[in-house]
Amino acid sequence: MNAPQEPPALALQRGARQTLSEQLCASFAQRIRSGDLASGARLPSVRDCARAQRLSPSTVVAAYDRLQAQGLVQARQQRGYFVRDAAAQVATAERAPLPAAPALAAPVDATALIRGMFQGAEGHPIPAGPGMGTLPEAWLDQPLLDRALRRAMAGPSQALRYGEPAGDPGLRQALARRLSADLGIAAEPAQIVTTLGATHALDLVARSLLQPGDAVLVDDPGWAMEFARLGRMGMRLLPVPRDANGPDLERMQALLAEHRPRVYVTVSVLHNPTGHSLSLATAHRILQLAEAHDLMIVEDDTYAWLAPGHSPRLCALDGLRRTVYVSGFSKILAPNWRVGYLAAAPALAQRCIDTKLLTTLTTPALLEQAVAWCLDQGLLRRHAERVVQRLALARSRVRRLAESAGCRFVAPPQGLFGWVDCGVDADVLASRLAERGWLVAPGSLFHARPQPSTLMRLNFASAQQLEFWRAFAAVRDTLAPPGSGLANVGGQR
Repeated sequence: MNAPQEPPALALQRGARQTLSEQLCASFAQRIRSGDLASGARLPSVRDCARAQRLSPSTVVAAYDRLQAQGLVQARQQRGYFVRDAAAQVATAERAPLPAAPALAAPVDATALIRGMFQGAEGHPIPAGPGMGTLPEAWLDQPLLDRALRRAMAGPSQALRYGEPAGDPGLRQALARRLSADLGIAAEPAQIVTTLGATHALDLVARSLLQPGDAVLVDDPGWAMEFARLGRMGMRLLPVPRDANGPDLERMQALLAEHRPRVYVTVSVLHNPTGHSLSLATAHRILQLAEAHDLMIVEDDTYAWLAPGHSPRLCALDGLRRTVYVSGFSKILAPNWRVGYLAAAPALAQRCIDTKLLTTLTTPALLEQAVAWCLDQGLLRRHAERVVQRLALARSRVRRLAESAGCRFVAPPQGLFGWVDCGVDADVLASRLAERGWLVAPGSLFHARPQPSTLMRLNFASAQQLEFWRAFAAVRDTLAPPGSGLANVGGQR
């Protein structure tokens, strides 16, 4: 029973997404679980298996190590690898943490909305619907990411030591060129600090500029996660109403005079959730108010790659004197490519580096080098152009679907998100749709002081499914007041 098994005839695919060691491990695991390899059976020796499959011995060792980690085999010194008995395999499986499968939670606050976006992890279906904050996987360029990582790994290894505190020098140089040429923002590489995504950049700036109890101006509506994050830090949020041209300047001036806030956090271009962009006149007036009231402006440009060319940025007009620029790549390359950055005046950039050292020490140089290569080769620009074209088609389709379902756009559809009136309590609607497995983002989440709303934010890229709009119409019909004219609107498509 302990005789070594003959090496199996396997059709390993070179160049497949799975590595050869992963494929070899999966093949042996299937044979063990099906009973083809009985308890106590000895696997082929590393040398025999490598010769039979035309693999390197290290590839076979990696596959066997995976099997051992899964509890399917055990290594015996000087004897080889043996299939564990079934009881031991079950015991190992029972000790392993099993993925939870909770029902899709209603998006009642920023944390619940973000959790909903992550519910596709660990083998569970990814939630569908317009509540997602990212591009669909099918829109992303996996071959580009693979090439970029291979190029980064081909250079001198950065994996065995910390990266530079400010971030990879090559990426900061590429970013300085991008800011100057494309956005008109003059920033030296020494003024740029890389981060673990744009959210981390916003956090570094806040921790470098603010103390608990400080007042902060925020757009209203605005991004729920930013409200929650600043609130957890102990800041006092001062909402400034936002319309098509930008913030209500009279209200902003009154809040500045009364509360003397230290910072204003805003999205100038493709505002989340409305899609609005600042007018040039409003941007000029904001900078005048900042100068008069000693106010720092943090400009969140997360959706920069989706924005129309020559959109005005506060940082370009101000020259990073009273402004800090924040952006990242997760919205255009891939959600898990957590590479972001900030650009600021030299003294503030150094303070942010100190804060970064105290919180995350450094950022991953390998991923930063991969992003730098995408920038330098022009490949990211071409990918972004394709996404923008595809997004334009999606906006047109979703606009037809939404309006035929009885929704009304309260802002012209632009960028990734649309701001629509669904005619019923959006919180209740979101809860009912969550029960059906659809994630939506109700308007109440986008106010610093939550309030009932009939508005919701649509992600144009992920709101194109006709099945969603059928579910939306069915739920909305149960909530529409009699005589409102909303019931059965969805049946007119």
